[in-house]
Amino acid sequence: MRELSGKVAVVTGAASGIGLALAQRFAADGMKVVMADIEQHALAREAEVLATSGAEVLAVPTDTSLAAEVEALAEATLDRFGAVHVVCNNAGVGSRGLTLWDLPLRDFEWVLGVNLWGVVHGIRAFLPHLRLQDEGHIVNTASVSALYYRPRMGPYNASKAAVLALSETLAFELAAEGSHVGVSVLCPSWVRTNISTAVRNLPERLAYELSTEQVAEMTEYKARRRQLLRGDEAIDPDDVAIQVRDAVVEGRFYVITHPESIPEIEARFDRIVGGDDPIEPA
Repeated sequence: MRELSGKVAVVTGAASGIGLALAQRFAADGMKVVMADIEQHALAREAEVLATSGAEVLAVPTDTSLAAEVEALAEATLDRFGAVHVVCNNAGVGSRGLTLWDLPLRDFEWVLGVNLWGVVHGIRAFLPHLRLQDEGHIVNTASVSALYYRPRMGPYNASKAAVLALSETLAFELAAEGSHVGVSVLCPSWVRTNISTAVRNLPERLAYELSTEQVAEMTEYKARRRQLLRGDEAIDPDDVAIQVRDAVVEGRFYVITHPESIPEIEARFDRIVGGDDPIEPA
C-alpha cells in the first residue's frame, strides 16, 4: 500500500504502548483510525486526545480474545467509515515469570486467548473485506520470542511462535491466489511499554490466585524485566510504529525492530540445523 492518506486503519491494543503509537502514526499519515482496547477508560482518553489533534477516530472497547467482540469491531469500522485497509492485530499480554509446571491453566487460557486467538479473530473478521476489495494490509504483532526463547515465558513464547506461523501461512495463501493484500509480522524486542502490568486487564472469568511463593517469584521476575526496559536496548513505541508504517508502505513481511536480535536468531537456527540442544552454550 503506497498511499495511506484517506484510508482506514484498525489497531487493537491501541490504548497504550505500541498500539497507541501505531494509531498516532497512522493518524499523522492522514488515515482514519479505529482504536480498540479492553481498557475502556484509557481507550476513551487516548482516542479523545488523538481526535483533538484533528484525526478522524473511532474508539471501540474490545476484548480480542472473544470472536463476537472482534466481529463487532469490524462491523463498527464498516458502519462508520465504509471500508478498512490496514488491520493491526496488536493486542497482547505478557508473561507471569513462572515455570510451566507452576502456572495455572487459566494463565495459558488468558495469554493464548489474547495473543493468539486475538490474531485469529482479527484475521477472520477483517480479511474477507480486504480480499474482496483486493487491497489492504494485515500486521500481526508477534515478538522476537517467536524466533528464539527464554525460560519462564512459556505461554507467551508459544503464542508468539504461533502468530509467526499463522502470518507466514497467510502470506503464502494470499500469494497463491494472486491477492494484493499484504501481510507483515512485527517481532519487537525490548520496547518501553506497560505490558508487564497487563494483568490489570485480566478478565474476571479468568481470574486466579497465586501462592505467596509464586507471587514473590513473579515480583522478582517483573522487577528484572523493568530494569531491562530502562537499558540501552529498549526503544520507544514511536520507533516501532515508524518501522511498521514503512513495512506496510513497502509491502515488507518481517519487521525485526532490533538489529541486535539477529545474531541470536541466527544462533538458534544454527543449533536447529546442527541438531544441537536448544540451550545456548555457556
